[in-house]
Amino acid sequence: MKTIWKFELDTAQYTEIEMPTGAEILTAHIQNEVMRLWAQVDSEAHKETRTFEAVGTGALLSDAPRKYIGTVQTAGGHYVLHVFELLL
Repeated sequence: MKTIWKFELDTAQYTEIEMPTGAEILTAHIQNEVMRLWAQVDSEAHKETRTFEAVGTGALLSDAPRKYIGTVQTAGGHYVLHVFELLL
């Protein structure tokens, strides 16, 4: 069954999330002062682990292939983080 789930992202650089295989990442935002990711999932699918990174403006990026998810502002806009999924 298709549904939308949300997942918590760590503001540290990397977060591994177990989610249904084939989940389509929709966006990332701050909700109640917590960085979160939303995805459309098949709730009956097997699970897989996917890795996401949050990179601050001006921070160095590794050479790992990645897909941009979105940009979020934390601490009332004082910190800006760019969220990517690592394509391992």
